[in-house]
Amino acid sequence: MSAPYYTGREAELADLFGAREVIVADDHLVVDGRRLPVVDDVIVALPSDRLPGGTGGETYAPDVQRSFGAEWTAHPEILPEHRAEFDAYFDLVDLEQLRGARVADLGCGSGRWASFVAPHCDELVVVDFSDAIFVARRNLAEHRRTIFVMADVLDLPFRPDAVDFAYCLGVLHHLPVDALGACRRLAPLAPRLLVYLYYALDNRPWHFRLLLRPVTVARRVLSRVTGERTRAVLTWLIALTVYLPLALAGRAARRLRAGRFVPLGETYADSTVARMRQDVYDRFFTPIEQRFSRADIATLDDTFDRVAVSPGLPYWHFLCERAARSPAAE
Repeated sequence: MSAPYYTGREAELADLFGAREVIVADDHLVVDGRRLPVVDDVIVALPSDRLPGGTGGETYAPDVQRSFGAEWTAHPEILPEHRAEFDAYFDLVDLEQLRGARVADLGCGSGRWASFVAPHCDELVVVDFSDAIFVARRNLAEHRRTIFVMADVLDLPFRPDAVDFAYCLGVLHHLPVDALGACRRLAPLAPRLLVYLYYALDNRPWHFRLLLRPVTVARRVLSRVTGERTRAVLTWLIALTVYLPLALAGRAARRLRAGRFVPLGETYADSTVARMRQDVYDRFFTPIEQRFSRADIATLDDTFDRVAVSPGLPYWHFLCERAARSPAAE
């Protein structure tokens, strides 16, 4: 029988958790006397009432947890176009500065972004509160310097400044708390935090905001659909009848330098149908959606020393920075 995945990494785990002692056993860790199960190399740090099927917690939305777990189980693939999307998200980040760093992916889903970050950093901590964490474990199997944690991103078991850089892309706007407040709550974790929140269409023509109204109604209705077969049919239907035609229209409009006037056109002009289906699932089967303007994001300067909003797609992704705490100040 091979040694447990975390054998020999007790010091790293103790530093991450801010613990005096970590003991690695076959199917669990003991962190300062607290027993944390380890399932398929995933450290389960969720309270029992927040495990899949649970009912409790201020930041816990069981329907969101169930939906995202199902999404990444149904769509586990890391697709070729994810590389270009990763480059767009990380346009504000110098990846060379991650050499030797510990990086956290908060709300990792299938591990698609983590797969591109892993080669650049020394250690990667991936976190998700749903069964998607097990999909990420499979997709990141070759990256041995990865720690897998099932936890609530707003109730993390880690010490302050546990990581050098963290990112949380497309997650916080789906939680049952104010997403900007959630950004502020994550500030102690790392001196640099990259976030993506749905935009309020504040840099788009008026017809985008008009079209959002029926789309929102459709999302609220479809998010109540729980059958996976029905969801699969609907993702195909919406991808082929809505996303694909708009993507083709966007491609044509791009030649006329008018791509920004076509809803979904800029985002999906070069996407495959498989990629569109992933986002249809993400977009229409989620009961909670929040949107923010660039001006809203600028208010985070009350917590961070610097907030830089990227001018590029996807809107809005932004980098929050603050001074690192010195060990003596802890």
